[in-house]
Amino acid sequence: GVGGREIGYMYGQYKRLTNKHGEGVLTGKSLLFGGSPFRPEATGYGLVYMTKLAVEDRLKRSMEGMRCAVSGSGNVAQFASQKLLEFGAKIISVSDSSGVLIFENGMTEDDLKVIMDCKNMKRGRLSSIEDNVSGTYIAGKSPWNVDVKYDLALPCATQNEIDLDAAQLLVKNGVLGVLEGANLPTNAEAQEHFRAQKVLYIPGKASNAGGVGVSGLEMSQNAQRLTWKPEEVDQKLQDMMANIYKLMSEEEGKGGTLEEGANRAGFIKVAQAMKELGWVY
Repeated sequence: GVGGREIGYMYGQYKRLTNKHGEGVLTGKSLLFGGSPFRPEATGYGLVYMTKLAVEDRLKRSMEGMRCAVSGSGNVAQFASQKLLEFGAKIISVSDSSGVLIFENGMTEDDLKVIMDCKNMKRGRLSSIEDNVSGTYIAGKSPWNVDVKYDLALPCATQNEIDLDAAQLLVKNGVLGVLEGANLPTNAEAQEHFRAQKVLYIPGKASNAGGVGVSGLEMSQNAQRLTWKPEEVDQKLQDMMANIYKLMSEEEGKGGTLEEGANRAGFIKVAQAMKELGWVY
């Protein structure tokens, strides 16, 4: 995947080729050369901020004790897990392309530290840390094809990772909500099944918008030649996700689901901008 290291290499090459310095160009940069606080955390944190809003508003539940399946173990999954732990949720899984770690009693903060060290420093596989965490490693599986009960599914790995079979298994085991951290992680058949079963479903166009949103804040900081305080960026991220949720809810109120509300809100925003720019009449 692409993280701070890769962005740093590309930005360094851009500076070397152009001899231009102090320009933003790429987001997700290191704080040493114009990055923003909370940019690495933004997608995962934003996902969980929206999850919390939806759980409290639609399910009338607290995040405390909610059994959450997280897929992936990269940037989004790591920081989503970090924020879930902060909110008192139980993280039941993380995964990589080789297999899944299942934490039947919930991941601990120490487990997460081991996972982050494995992935960020050692660039290793989850199978290599099975003896160092409280979970059980299952090779060749994902969170979506093991027979485990989850309250919430947060796919944070890759496109089309939840197919119809996975969706049927999740529904059979009582999943209450699916909130996407990755881009298009739920295929069309699985989406239809969640809709038919009245499962709370929020697509990534809304729930993972925190990453690109804080990239916009990073560009603003670059333009101002400033670096904002971490708590200021975090508050802006929370406000951003709350506003997206509000727009979805308002459009949903005209008939439909939160997913349809997200589609309407996005379309209306683009259409209104095109009208005001004189591109359509």
